[in-house]
Amino acid sequence: MKHNYPLLIFCLLGLNLLSAQESEPVSKDSLERLKNITSEYLGKYNYKEGVEHAYLLLDHADKANDNYYKFHAYNALGSAYNELKDTLRAKRSYLQALDYARDLKNDTLLIYIYNNLGNIYSEEKGNEKKGIEYYNKVIDLAEALGIENEKLFPTANIAWTYMDAKEYSRAYPYLKESLKLLELEENNNARSQLYMLFGRYHHNTRNLDSANYYFKEGLRLAEKDSLALPIALISKDYASMLFENGDFEEAYKNLQKYDDYNSELFENEKLAQIQNANARFDVNEYRRNLEISRKEKAYQDELIEKSTEKILIMVVASLILIVILLILNKINQDRKKLIYELKEKNTQLMDSRDNAERLSKLKTEFLSTVSHELRTPLYGVVGLTSLLLDDKSLKKHESDLKSLKFSADYLLALINDVLQMNKMESDQVKLENIPFNIEELVLSIVNTFEFTRLQNKNKLHYHIDKEIPVDLIGDPVRLSQVLMNLVGNAVKFTENGNIYINVELQARVEDRSVIYFEVKDDGIGIPKSKQKMIFEDFSQLKSSNYNYQGTGLGLPIVKRLLELFDSQIHLKSKEGEGSVFCFSLSLKEDKAPVKKAGFAHEVYLDNLKEAQKILVVDDNRINQVVTRRILEKQNFECVVAANGVEAIERASAEYFDLILMDLNMPGINGMETTRRIREFNKHVPVVALTAVEIEEVRNEIHEAGMNDIIVKPYDVERFYQIIKRNLSLNLEETTKN
Repeated sequence: MKHNYPLLIFCLLGLNLLSAQESEPVSKDSLERLKNITSEYLGKYNYKEGVEHAYLLLDHADKANDNYYKFHAYNALGSAYNELKDTLRAKRSYLQALDYARDLKNDTLLIYIYNNLGNIYSEEKGNEKKGIEYYNKVIDLAEALGIENEKLFPTANIAWTYMDAKEYSRAYPYLKESLKLLELEENNNARSQLYMLFGRYHHNTRNLDSANYYFKEGLRLAEKDSLALPIALISKDYASMLFENGDFEEAYKNLQKYDDYNSELFENEKLAQIQNANARFDVNEYRRNLEISRKEKAYQDELIEKSTEKILIMVVASLILIVILLILNKINQDRKKLIYELKEKNTQLMDSRDNAERLSKLKTEFLSTVSHELRTPLYGVVGLTSLLLDDKSLKKHESDLKSLKFSADYLLALINDVLQMNKMESDQVKLENIPFNIEELVLSIVNTFEFTRLQNKNKLHYHIDKEIPVDLIGDPVRLSQVLMNLVGNAVKFTENGNIYINVELQARVEDRSVIYFEVKDDGIGIPKSKQKMIFEDFSQLKSSNYNYQGTGLGLPIVKRLLELFDSQIHLKSKEGEGSVFCFSLSLKEDKAPVKKAGFAHEVYLDNLKEAQKILVVDDNRINQVVTRRILEKQNFECVVAANGVEAIERASAEYFDLILMDLNMPGINGMETTRRIREFNKHVPVVALTAVEIEEVRNEIHEAGMNDIIVKPYDVERFYQIIKRNLSLNLEETTKN
């Protein structure tokens, strides 16, 4: 009796499995209830539950062989995936729903699905025409069924699609038709957005009075119902039109309104994105579980089907039970093996991700290291070349020396541009807020391009509005980079011509000033077809000035830097007639300016005592020679130390008026050397010499007790200015004491 228990248990199990196969029929009420629950979850943005119930509805509709509810299941899945930005699955689900709607020959369902497909394709680049075709199908069906209100949104969406493609003449008939369809409806949301499209149309067709009317009326309707999205969209377009017409004050007000409502939308959008991300994670997890469940169910169904036959046989012969148990054990082992392989794949994926992050970090470190290692020898090349150019006995080699210096300057510009782009790609560039003088900044840029201006036989003019506050707060280094790139381009593409730098005050609101910057030239100009391309990385126009080639990174850097300022670059150009680059910045006024070193500040040797003694600390012999010869040219007395230990010994044994300190030295580096010198000498000016970007070391340098920074390779005149300024400040401090 005891030996018959396994056989009895297996037979009972087989009977239970057989009875489980007889599923209860699915009713229409349960399908309708599932459809409503699915819609309710999606309406509340609960995509995980929505997708789960949509699949459940699909499963039950499949069992009931009901194509009507299969349509609603796929349509719901398409809506959920579209909201989750999974366009591929959304499109696939909508197309499945379309097949069922066609099989059912249900025009109402076809209207829904055509409209959804129109929304998908009209927003997909290159498929706008297909989206419009689906919208037209909705309109045709609505006309055939006599449902006028169903024509409004597809008609307006067609107009919007043509507007985005700048096909204004094709958009206008649909705009008029949309307005006609909207006459009998009180829908300020739809009406305000439609007025925005009318305003945009008249703006682009230069019918400014009509554009002004529609923008204002659209804003009024949107503000009446507190509709944040229409207000933000209309304010932005309206401000753009006002700006072009020179109504800067009104444009500023609308831009402010755009910023306020866009901030509100941004917070809502950010919350929605977080919710979508969580939902997307839940949906993906559910989809994986569902696939596993389906495979297991399919496997169970297959197992039950096979087991049904085997149960009848095993009633006669219990030995077959052993075979089945072995098969089940084998399947279980295979399942464990698959799970193990899956874990291995996940581990490999994690390793690949970590390796990609490591390589990205290595790239950043590599560029930083390479830039430093290239700048150090360039210091010798640029410095020695500058000294040789001043040697009158080498006059016959002046042309060759100038070419050599230009090549070194070009290589330095390339290094700086590549490093700058790498920093911006890694989000390492942050704007500073420090006081500066805009007139001094512009004068410094004008002086920088003096040699290139003369080389190309150009005239450089500048105008600074007297109404601009003298002292402003912002990031003068980044602003200088923007203007240097724009002026550099103007000089590069202009010969025997004029370059104009114009700085105007646009508006003044409370403690902020909106300042307009313009760089204009009468050079070769830029063809219309190339005007977008030049803002892409490494893109260049061919210059007639073959002595001055660029890296193709100047304008992309300008564009990205202005984005940090919440501004954008505008270009007006015509081939053969020159170019105009302009932008506007909102800068805070400095109400309590303090005395600061400006860009045009100079201190002359006449103000300093004779025989100034300078300690040069540098481990590179070529750099020692260059720095020493440049200083001795101005009658400075130089003492050279090859490392930090020797520098400390010299500084403690002798009096120096100033110390030039290289940062990267073997043994004790420049910052540690400065700290030790500060222990016994608090007053001697210490100026850092470095080939590293200033932003990377500025804080560490000042914390170490250094007074100023000189970046290698440097401009000789700028080098003298910094040296003399620190000597002068030291002299003033000594005189006070």
